[in-house]
Amino acid sequence: MERYFDDFSVGQVFKGRSATLTEGQIIDFALQYDPQSFHIDVNAAAESHFGGLIASGFQTLGLCFRLVVQLGIFEACSMGGPGIDELRFLAPVRPGDTLRSECEIVDVRASQSKPEIGILKSHFRGYNQHGDQVISFIVTHMLKRLI
Repeated sequence: MERYFDDFSVGQVFKGRSATLTEGQIIDFALQYDPQSFHIDVNAAAESHFGGLIASGFQTLGLCFRLVVQLGIFEACSMGGPGIDELRFLAPVRPGDTLRSECEIVDVRASQSKPEIGILKSHFRGYNQHGDQVISFIVTHMLKRLI
């Protein structure tokens, strides 16, 4: 079903798919984008305060966003977005963790200067296989309106 701005309402929750992160995926991502020892070196990570290898928060952010976007809810209407607010990394993500993601619509408003655009805010939450919340962030989306 194609959705546009006016099809969203505050309180809607969209539950994304799940994905499991491997040690190799964690290291590969970190080598390119966040090369800190507790992301790229198993031995150093074991000696860190994390007690083992963990995924970069940026990888967790991207993955949790993808798991919802892959539902296709923004496919017909996305016009990008100006930012992410209130980003919190709440618990480490480790090799073998299976993450699931959801987003709740928390604000919808039409642009005052461009009536063909709607502004939507969604609160993303990511959880591991134990139900522990690992990440929280609010995305501001610009969406097409059918007017």
